[in-house]
Order: sequence, then C-alpha cells, then structure tokens
Amino acid sequence: MTAIDATEAPTFNPFEAGYAENPYDQFARLRDAGPVLPSPVGGWQLFAYDDCFRLLREPGTSVEDGNITDDRTMRDEAFDRVAEELGIDRSDNRSILNIDPPDHTRLRKLVARVFTPRAIERLRPEVQSLVESAIADLDPGDAFDLIETVAFPLPFQVISHMLGMPEGDTDQLRDWSHQLAGTLDPILSEDELRDAMHAAEKMRAHLTEVIAWKRANPADDLLSGMIEQSDDGDALTDVELLDQVVLIFIAGHETTVNLIGNGTLQLLRHPDQLERLQSDPSLIGGAVEECLRFDPPVQMTRRITMAPFEAAGHTIDPGTFVMAMTAAANRDPARWGDDADEFDIAREGSNHHLSFGSGVHHCLGAALARMEAQVAIGTLVERFPSLAMAGDPVHNGRVVLRGLDALPLRA
Repeated sequence: MTAIDATEAPTFNPFEAGYAENPYDQFARLRDAGPVLPSPVGGWQLFAYDDCFRLLREPGTSVEDGNITDDRTMRDEAFDRVAEELGIDRSDNRSILNIDPPDHTRLRKLVARVFTPRAIERLRPEVQSLVESAIADLDPGDAFDLIETVAFPLPFQVISHMLGMPEGDTDQLRDWSHQLAGTLDPILSEDELRDAMHAAEKMRAHLTEVIAWKRANPADDLLSGMIEQSDDGDALTDVELLDQVVLIFIAGHETTVNLIGNGTLQLLRHPDQLERLQSDPSLIGGAVEECLRFDPPVQMTRRITMAPFEAAGHTIDPGTFVMAMTAAANRDPARWGDDADEFDIAREGSNHHLSFGSGVHHCLGAALARMEAQVAIGTLVERFPSLAMAGDPVHNGRVVLRGLDALPLRA
C-alpha cells in the first residue's frame, strides 16, 4: 500500500462507546478521513461506495485466505492457535463463501436453482402462514419480543423446511448456528473462538448423520437435491455437501433475523415512514430495500487482492486482505446524496445498496431474505396499527452480522 502512514491514520474501533447502538457516525468520520484506511487486524478497509463496489466486482480477487501474503494481516493467528489446541483442521472449508472460481462457480450452480426469485416466491404463502401462526395469540396492546417471537424462529423454520430436515434438535441447531455466525467478526476472544469451534464440530457431526439419513430417505427437498445433483457429471463431494449445508443454515438464518429486527426498529424510530407504509402497503418492497441500505444485517465483506488495486489515489498491493465496509458505503453522500443519513422507504434506487455484496459472490439467499422480511414486517405493520416500542432494543454487539438480541414491542 502506498501513501498512507498506518501509524498515524485514524483506525476503525468497534469498542468505541456507543458503537453497538450506532456505528454509522464512526463510519462517516472514517470515510471522510480515508476513505482507504489500515485495519486494526491487518490489511486495509474501504469506506467509499465506489471503491467498495469496484472491489467486490473486481475480476480475479479472492476469498481464499491462503492467498494473503501481506505480513500485517493478523486476523487468522488466534483462529489457528485455538484450532491447533482443539485438534481441528481449518484448512479445507469448501463452502462457496470461502472458495474462488472455478470451484465456486460449480458449487454455486448446484444449489442456485432453488434460490431463484421465482422459486422463492412460491414459498411466500408458507412464510405468510408461519408469521401469522407466530403472532396469532397476540392482541392489540400485548407486549412481546419481536426477535424471540418472529425474527429468530422464522428463517430457521424456512431453511429447515427447504432442506427437508427431520424433526428434532431444532433448538440445538439454532444455538450452534448462532455461535458459528460470530466467527465472522474480525475481533474475537480466544474463549469465543473456542466455543464457536466446539459448536462447529457438534453441528458438523449432527449434519453428517442427517445427510446419511437423507441419502436413505430422499424426498422433494433441497438437501435431497444437493445429494442427487451433479453438474456435467461433477457431483458435490461429501466435504463440499456438508460445508454448503452448514453455510445455508448460518447465512440463511442470521442475516434474516437481523434484517427483520433492524428494519422494524428503523420504522418505529421513523414514525413518518411507518405511517407512510401503513397508508400504502405496496411500499413494503422499497421499505425493505431502504432497511437494507440504512441499517444492513451484514456490515462488511472481505476480498484478497490478486493484483494491484487502485482506490482513492492509493495502490493496494497483491496478496492483501481488504475489507469492503459496505454499511459505510451504503450511506456515502457521494452515491446517495446529502440525505444519505435519512431513512426514506420510497428512496429511488435504494436497491443499489451493497448489503448483499456484489459480483460473483453476491448473496445466494438475497431473494429469500427480502421475501421473509417483506412478509414479516408487512404483516406486523398491517396487523397491529398501533405497533410501538415497549422497551429499549438490545443489540447483539457483533461487528459483521449486526442485529438485535431483543426488541420489546407492544402490539
């Protein structure tokens, strides 16, 4: 990297007071100061929309950590230390989140057909039924926690149904998935890593048994299809199959929990926009896009440069870990105008946010997350015209998958 003194530049600090409740003030300061800055765990961070967009779509960039040659990158040291202590091999993760083309292209094609917008739309009636069932016992004025009642169980039920998971162990699988999602954060204690790795081993062992059962009991579901599918005769290996199933649980659950929680909170904090949606339910699609832009469930995503990358007049060297701070990019006035920090459910072009990434690694489950949020938030707003806060929200404290652990509401 040229032209930046890493010892003097301002630094991203997720431990700053108030960050969990509002990271966006810090993002604005860093975007103004940078917008290319050294990361506290090594590598670099991009805060401007155009730079993030170009990085995510840059041909030849990598998501495989083995391509990092920048000796300032320290993120994996603690992971490797804990993995060695526990006797866990971290070298062979084959999920599409962690591999490059051509293998990424092959594996993505094997599961992509069930995540097309048309296929997802066929699930809408079932999702509607699940939401209505979750709130069926609530009367106007009743207090409830949105995360516990709707946001947390809903996406897990949907993913389990899509995969054709057998009944039982639902609570345990959800807990393991929730712990594993925390490993995406750039800064974790070794105790947190140890707990997450234990959860990973338990989840993998359980899902290995489920896959064996499904081989003997195939049905019309995603997991059976993944087992049976091949692409030009190139089937999923056992390792690849297991890693995709684990990823589908984590990515399909945590991001949607956060989207439903964050989105509902922003509507309640902006009563003019809530009233606007109540008056015109057809705005729900745009409302979810603005929720994704304004307070996204995934705050950042990474790439490794494989060639020099130019950003804001600087050159990032090949082999460097680079974090695209997409939540900061989503509020960049250079892209969104002077009202970038305003919440507007009818904002033109709000769906150009980077909350699902971009390029070949664009989120496979984007259509599913959008649909679930539209149904959940839209149903709540329609069913409870006086929906209001009943206490302070509790943020989950996570840096990458930012969301809520609790959102007390009154119906």
